Amino acid sequence: MSQQQEYGADQIQILEGLEAVRKRQGMYIGSTSERGLHHLVYEIVDNAVDEALAGFCSHIIVEINPDNSITVIDDGRGIPTGINSKAGIPAVEVVFTVLHAGGKFGGGGYKVSGGLHGVGASVVNALSDWLEVQICRDGKIYQQRYERGKTMYPLKEVGTCDPEKTGTKVTFKPDGTIFETTIYDFNTLKIRLRETAFLTKNLKITLRDLREEEVNERVFHYEGGIKEFVNYLNKGKEPLYPEVIYCEGTKDNVYVEVALQHNDGYNDASFSFVNNIITPEGGTHLAGFRSAITRTFNQYARDQKILKEKDDALTGDDIREGLTAIISIKISEPQFEGQTKQKLGNSEARGAVDAIVSEQLTYFLEQHPQVAKLICEKSVLAQRAREAARKAREATRRKSPLDGNSLPGKLADCSDNDPKNCEIFIVEGDSAGGSAKTARSRATQAILPLRGKILNVEKAREDKIYGNAEIRAMITAFGTGIHEDFDISKLRYHKIIIMTDADVDGAHIATLMLTFLYRFMPELIRQGYVYLATPPLYKIEKNKKVWYAYSDEELNRILTEIGRDGNNKIQRYKGLGEMDAEQLWETTMDPERRILKKVLMDDINASEIDAVFSTLMGDKVEPRREFIEENAKYVQNLDI
Repeated sequence: MSQQQEYGADQIQILEGLEAVRKRQGMYIGSTSERGLHHLVYEIVDNAVDEALAGFCSHIIVEINPDNSITVIDDGRGIPTGINSKAGIPAVEVVFTVLHAGGKFGGGGYKVSGGLHGVGASVVNALSDWLEVQICRDGKIYQQRYERGKTMYPLKEVGTCDPEKTGTKVTFKPDGTIFETTIYDFNTLKIRLRETAFLTKNLKITLRDLREEEVNERVFHYEGGIKEFVNYLNKGKEPLYPEVIYCEGTKDNVYVEVALQHNDGYNDASFSFVNNIITPEGGTHLAGFRSAITRTFNQYARDQKILKEKDDALTGDDIREGLTAIISIKISEPQFEGQTKQKLGNSEARGAVDAIVSEQLTYFLEQHPQVAKLICEKSVLAQRAREAARKAREATRRKSPLDGNSLPGKLADCSDNDPKNCEIFIVEGDSAGGSAKTARSRATQAILPLRGKILNVEKAREDKIYGNAEIRAMITAFGTGIHEDFDISKLRYHKIIIMTDADVDGAHIATLMLTFLYRFMPELIRQGYVYLATPPLYKIEKNKKVWYAYSDEELNRILTEIGRDGNNKIQRYKGLGEMDAEQLWETTMDPERRILKKVLMDDINASEIDAVFSTLMGDKVEPRREFIEENAKYVQNLDI
């Protein structure tokens, strides 16, 4: 029996200043992974964006320095340098060293703000090796430096500047003892900063990567704001009409901006934001938008006799088929449900969005009857397809064995009934499926072989999807249903593993499967149930010993270790079918030795994920070519 530790008054710890942040980083930035690392940049940038929202900042520069430190420069008012009467130290020092301190708590500094809790700058400071801030105000440049949250010297003047010029420059180096990595990814920052620029009309954001000899620079500046955001999201699709519908106004102290445009696709890509923060779970502002467009289009369709029967109403889903929309509101006291700002709760936001969109959309439809007719006709087609899909869905829905609708015949199910222990391999082709069925552990591993390339759901309505045998087999095997029928508690396997050949065709099939899961069962990805198997690229034999290599680098390492000579026998696997059951088990299916890649979805970048799927799987060739050219440098293994 272990000795009982003393637990008295002195065992209650008081963490002074920023010690709490360094001790419990996850409470403040979510994680210390790559995501948390990039979050530090967003915190400093969001402070500059708040200056832009207040009308005082027009340009933000973000630089990744050669040592992976970050510099953020803005031309806002500059953080105040005077003594804060309550703290007895300069206001800038309060901002960077005191939690829950800032100009966003009703003191009149900001009417609206994304950074509401006053922890941004101080948390970045606490989690950095060092941080330096320079402020240009009143013709003087002030500077202060901190190391791991501690002030190194009093605020001091270090030079002069143009009396008309103001702004703040923050440079920080993340603490390598806290973060899993301190190497910044240009692409990750690019996506977030581009979205920020779309949401802040006329704000210019420059991103520079100074780590290579040739500077990589991107400038984001959108005078059209969220109208250009909709154009960007629709670039891989064919718009139903040329003009982006735009609604703007203020009601009950809520500033509302909405931009929308239908395309020839079938998915609803509506994204909502509050003070430039994405709300993945929507909330009252999104509810107001949906209510307004459903009511307005139904009223117009009835008035124009497009809907003949009195009870023949269009649903919200019908009207939002192929819709791309941005709902962005600015509000002084946002109330979010939960710590993560996932869902807005302010009741006044619903009324404001509903009223502004209803009035301005009604006016637009009256002024543009041809556009209105196109949208209504598309919605009526969606209504008919929805009814066909309902009938197909009834036939596909998972029922008990007594109902006679059992699991798909090609599925080799596992014997364990606890989903936590079970995994299903979605395998390309009957040949690989046969090897996988022989190789598997029958207790916990199920195999579902698919024939050829599944339907591209990006280009198909729901009724067509239910009519596709391969997709229907997956839906039935998983057990969750899709769309409004989706119920994750009925999931039969806690690992869904996509296992395709390690070549271009295999990558395409995996992308088709991921497109289906993203569009119809996104919660499976969000909750971490979807994986990609990693089959080996090479088999190396020498003196009756066998090695497997999963990359060219690993092949070279193995050859260096065993010696490069004529006794080496190297086989390049072109497909899973080339492996016998034993090889497939020990390289790709054995939980003790395999490599699985978990498919992750970050709701912060939801609009970018949507745009990527539309670009890759849509009909337009030019945006796809541009995407491939821009991202070719990130490809690691490519068969030619």
